[in-house]
Amino acid sequence: MNTALSWIKAYVPKLECTDQEYFDKMTLTGTKVEGYERLDKNLEKIVVGEILKIEKHPDADKLIVCQVDVGDSKIQIVTGAPNVKEGDKVPVVLDGGRVAASAHDDGPGPENGIKIKAGKLRGVESFGMMCSIDELGSSTEFYPDADPDGIYILPKDAKVGADAIELLGLHDTVFEYEITSNRVDCYSVLGIAREAAVTFGKEFVPPVVSVKGNNENVNDYVAVRVEAPDLCPRYCARVVKNIKLGPSPAWMQRRLAASGIRPINNLVDITNYVMEEYGQPMHAFDYDLIKDHKIIVKRANDGDEFTTLDGQVRKLDKDVLMICDAEKQIGIAGIMGGENSKITDDVKTMVFEAAVFDGTNIRKSAKRIGLRTDASGKFEKGIDIRNPLEAINRACQLIEALGAGEVVGGVIDVHEPIPALREIPFEPDYYNSLLGTNISSDEMLNILRQLEITYNKDLNKLVIPSFRQDLVGKADIAEEVARFYGYDK
Repeated sequence: MNTALSWIKAYVPKLECTDQEYFDKMTLTGTKVEGYERLDKNLEKIVVGEILKIEKHPDADKLIVCQVDVGDSKIQIVTGAPNVKEGDKVPVVLDGGRVAASAHDDGPGPENGIKIKAGKLRGVESFGMMCSIDELGSSTEFYPDADPDGIYILPKDAKVGADAIELLGLHDTVFEYEITSNRVDCYSVLGIAREAAVTFGKEFVPPVVSVKGNNENVNDYVAVRVEAPDLCPRYCARVVKNIKLGPSPAWMQRRLAASGIRPINNLVDITNYVMEEYGQPMHAFDYDLIKDHKIIVKRANDGDEFTTLDGQVRKLDKDVLMICDAEKQIGIAGIMGGENSKITDDVKTMVFEAAVFDGTNIRKSAKRIGLRTDASGKFEKGIDIRNPLEAINRACQLIEALGAGEVVGGVIDVHEPIPALREIPFEPDYYNSLLGTNISSDEMLNILRQLEITYNKDLNKLVIPSFRQDLVGKADIAEEVARFYGYDK
């Protein structure tokens, strides 16, 4: 799992450390970091410039001569870029600065980047270089609006002379984690941020989720029936109308790209964002393609065939769980939606889905039909029964915040009885005996409280949050104490 440090800091705002300190301390407390890469590697002396004037090169038809304001001075730059015009704001690497690679090289750039020096191009002096997105060490995956063959054009409101790398969000580091299969909570940004907060002794500040919604009732729009509760113990749905498709904001695109997810549009990006943030896969259906506006969760029939979003026909059997409407199948639960209900640019109203599907069933179904996805991978490991409601509300909150649509009031929440939170006896003597330590009970409780494990003094029991599915016995509590007390003590 890859995550930008800036995304972690969004929920641990007082976190201050070097990249190596983060690497070392997180690994020491059990969240193993495999490696990290700075996004601003080899990027030096790059500022926002504004093109004031463009003239033809006197001796080269394919070159132009630009006068560029870089804040504290105006410089001349010769370029062959075909996409710039007067008034454009662009990233400019100044004389003596450095870029990540050359746009004209087929392979990766030098390990230490390329140093830019003032010089002459076909006899005309040039005192810097305007940068394409790959010369900034990035790509159109991170910046979908970038011209792959030209200079990257910055927003019109960019301040001339400002740090272009900061403006582009590239003063950041992407960390790669090796998450063990039992730590399902850490397959999410919030889970890793929670670990970072305890590791560094800082406050964890999760999103405050609140959805306004309109005055309508979601039950007037769609009905949900779960016919296989053993395979789907919880199914949440919300409706969003007056959809406004468009690009997601830059901060969301950057965070997704750093996680290895290509930004597409605001709706797709929101579902992917929440999947990364909460570890909760989500799906969206075109409301107008759902027959009778009924959603039925049930098993397929032996011999059924279904065309998934990737255009492939999948052969099903009676153990594959399906999402259906009143007359047809519209999605393979927990794996992939159907081509017959996919979101297109013409969508007006959609239904958000967030659910818990049986992990073993999803794993076996994905193998039999030959389709494993990011969503199925998360369901296989197990989803917190309390996660879907929070996640679907978070998605709708983002819909409202980004102006992507109008959220219909209310949420449909079909579920089996929610199990009580697990309780484990609090036995400090046992923990110390197991660890060979002499840690006070107060210190133990302080560590556990930071992990959101509460203490029922009357019953002398620890109450385990539902997202910590790995904590099942006293030895697990001892391990938690040891992790944050310090293995090196």
